[in-house]
This record gives sequence, structure tokens and C-alpha cells, in this order.
Amino acid sequence: MQSYQIVDWGKPLEPRDYPTPEPKGSEILLRVTACGVCHSDLHIHQGYFDLGDGKRLNISDRGMQLPFTLGHEVAGEVVAMGPDATGVAIGDSRVVYPWIGCGQCGDCARGDNLLCTKPRVIGTWVDGGYSTHVIVPDGRYLVDHGDVPVEVACTYACSGITAYSAITRTDITRSDQSLLLVGAGGVGMNGLLMAKAVLGCRVAVADVDPAKREAAMATGLCDAAFDNGDDGAATAVREWSHGGVDASIDFVGRPVTTEFAMACSRGKGATVVVVGLYGDRMGLSTAMLPLRMMALKGSYVGTLDDLHAVMALARDGKLPPIRVTGCPLHGVNGALESLVGGEVTGRVVLQP
Repeated sequence: MQSYQIVDWGKPLEPRDYPTPEPKGSEILLRVTACGVCHSDLHIHQGYFDLGDGKRLNISDRGMQLPFTLGHEVAGEVVAMGPDATGVAIGDSRVVYPWIGCGQCGDCARGDNLLCTKPRVIGTWVDGGYSTHVIVPDGRYLVDHGDVPVEVACTYACSGITAYSAITRTDITRSDQSLLLVGAGGVGMNGLLMAKAVLGCRVAVADVDPAKREAAMATGLCDAAFDNGDDGAATAVREWSHGGVDASIDFVGRPVTTEFAMACSRGKGATVVVVGLYGDRMGLSTAMLPLRMMALKGSYVGTLDDLHAVMALARDGKLPPIRVTGCPLHGVNGALESLVGGEVTGRVVLQP
């Protein structure tokens, strides 16, 4: 098999050839047919997350060894199964749920893989889908995408469930409430495409890129779009929402975008969910949280149940497909550069 791997932090990925692995036990081998290029891959590629004030969370400190294969939005065809593998058959096309825990702790037993302190996440802890083949530890982590195109379905393994999980944390329960999505990149756009189906409320988007605002409005699911780079944008959002939005989701995660989301919120009782991993740090008046009865939450990817729920929305025609740009595996470095430059609308998907 061939894999494009990090061989030096921040340097171009390099192709490496390895023997195609043979699945053991309950393992399943997939021939990769699609793998989304996610913004979080950029942080892993660089080797750190920016914590602000010059502090970094270094990837190497958590034990990752180079060379390493990125790619956690993976779909593929089952080509081999270990002797104890169940749940799929040779030739099946499946999307991989990558956020896998140790499988032994109490959190994993309850299905809370995201809380596991010894994860085996495909593409961030173990080798992922920037490759022609990938090993999945068990058939329960493979999800049927039905007639949803594989290049769209693979994006639901991260972009889709990240958006879905964040949406379910907004505390919105009524159709007359309003939701602001800050950032209309791959994850934010998936959030827009599913927000009305999940919540049924009014939805606005804020993005500094006019092309992304235009793309958001073109979906027919966006009630208003704002340029959060404009000085009067927060005022405009509050006017649109008749006093401030009930909830915001920050898909960027910069101090300026989280502060903007808070500034757009209603006077009391609003929820702000931060999803993006851009980094840095912000000042926060802790007294304003209780005084405004504001909930400030962090949301990270989603559960296996979330992936089943998102895939059901897509199969039932309730989740329009995100815009996808196909890319051959050997074009992965150009795809990463485009993502760094903010040139991607929707999702770039590798097609080995």
C-alpha cells in the first residue's frame, strides 16, 4: 500500500510504500475510496496546537511517532477481515467512525469514546486515511452510507458529527429562536445544512469571506449572512435577531470570533458553543457569565450514535450534500496548502 505521511513536522507529506496489512482478530481492512482533508489535520501536520501566550500543546509530547499517516474522515471498501470480524462483508462500502477509545475503560463501555484517556483515533493517534488502505479495529465502527455518495459520506465522520454535536448543545428548543454560525468552512457549512432539520429555528451565518457568505445563502437554508470583519456586524446581528441570538456556534475558535459570538448574543440566557481549534487565548469577564446567565461550552467531534444520526439525515434526504472537491492522493500537499490559505469552500476529499 502507499501512504502519504508526515516525516518532519510542518514539512510536505512524503509518499511511503508498505506491505498491505493483514487484519487480525476483529480487525477489518478497507481499501480507501475517499478521505476528507480536515482543518485539524493542519494542526497535527504542524506538530502543535496554539494555546496562546506563546504556549503550545505539542503533538510529540503525547507519544505520536513519525512517520505518521493523517486522515480521519475515511470511507472505503471492505477487502479483508480478521477471523473474529463481524458486521460487514467483503465488498461493502462503509464510512469509518474514527474517534475510537481503548475499548476497556468505563467511558468506552458506556459509548463515551470521546472521554477515553487512551484513545486509538484513526488519523490522529493511529495511521489514517491519507493512504490506499486502512485498518479498522472492529466492525461496529463501520457505518453504512446507503446511496449517499462516498465522497460526501466520508465527511460526516468528522465535519458532519462535529457540526451535529455542536448543534445539539445549543439548548435551542423553539422555532422562533435564532442561531448564529460563525465560520462557513467545511464544518460550518455542514452545520448550516443540518441546522434547520435538527432545530427548526432561524439560522444566520457570519464569515469574513464573501464567497463563503454567498455559498451559504445559495443553500436556501440561511436566513441572513454577515461579515464579522465589519465594525457594525454584531449590531446588525442583534437587530436581525430582535435583541441578540439565542445561541452561537464558533466554528473558527479564535479569540476574535468567540468574542464576536458573545457580542451577538441576547442579553440573558444565551449559549455559545466553541468548536474551532484555531487557538490562542482571550480575556473573559467571569462575572458576566452568571450576570447574563450565559453558557459557554466546548464541543469536540461527536459520538458513534451521532454518526448514525447524521447518516440517517443524509439517507432520508434531510441533509443536502456539502460541496466537495475531489483530489488524487498525490495532490494532498496542494490540498493542505489551499486549506491553510482559506481557499476551500466546502471540503476537499482525497480519492486514492
